[in-house]
Amino acid sequence: MGLVKLVSYVVLVVFVLVAVAFLTLLERKILGYIQIRKGPNKVGFMGLLQPFADAVKLFTKEQTLPTMSNFAPYYLSPVFSLFISLLVWLVMPYEMGLISFKMSVLFFLCCTSLGVYSTMGAGWSSNSKYALLGCLRAVAQTISYEVSLALILLSFLFLVGGFDLTLFTDYQRYLWFMGLTFPLALVWFASCLAETNRTPFDFAEGESELVSGFNTEYSSGGFALIFMAEYASILFMSVLFSLIFLGGFLSGFSFYLKAMFMSFCFVWVRGTLPRFRYDKLMYLAWKSFLPVALNYCIFYLGMKVLFLVMLL
Repeated sequence: MGLVKLVSYVVLVVFVLVAVAFLTLLERKILGYIQIRKGPNKVGFMGLLQPFADAVKLFTKEQTLPTMSNFAPYYLSPVFSLFISLLVWLVMPYEMGLISFKMSVLFFLCCTSLGVYSTMGAGWSSNSKYALLGCLRAVAQTISYEVSLALILLSFLFLVGGFDLTLFTDYQRYLWFMGLTFPLALVWFASCLAETNRTPFDFAEGESELVSGFNTEYSSGGFALIFMAEYASILFMSVLFSLIFLGGFLSGFSFYLKAMFMSFCFVWVRGTLPRFRYDKLMYLAWKSFLPVALNYCIFYLGMKVLFLVMLL
């Protein structure tokens, strides 16, 4: 039984990595059409082989190593980053015999918290001022938005009464949570953008002022691993948003259409919105999202208590 689960997880990882490859192509195509130009369309039919060409190019380039860098964390941070991004997929409630957690929400929160360390290690160990500033920004940003993410999740945990993600599919059989909690869905989506370091919250990279942020000193394989980790996180957040707010079972085709639409929204935001100012980002987290999430949390707790009192 253990071997079957291991093989199932390896298959899942392979599919996630292929999805990551094509998500990068989708992003470049969408951004191309938003900016009224063509996306990549030369390699293969309509550019379908472009992601694989990019992967071959990146992994065959020479690996540079900054002389003054701290070798072990510099080398291991991208590996750890991708490992965390793929490990978090274990929480998905598939019906084909994968590991099904009773505490999947807690596991998800633990994995997102661990992602901070890889970013911090990558930035600090590069021994570059730009990388250090980028990683400090990323850590502050991730920790800030994790608070609102956890509180929003807590609201739903009060409603469904457990930490298992399968409960979300059961409770949304007739009505999506998106309809009940639309403001929370918007706050969750914005927090996901900040959590995955995406535009308009991409301060970890900050090309206009920090060269390329925490990954300034990375090239070839290390850069590719950081890149893959970011897109695996985007895909996971899209699937999780669909699971929590848009209902549906993971065995149904419509579920993946919803997840694909959410991935499209990530790219759409990137092509539309300019980058925030850093102090505005922090203001948004602590002065706007935190009070909203807290109020909703107390409101749903009150609703749950009232419902239990009425039952008694």
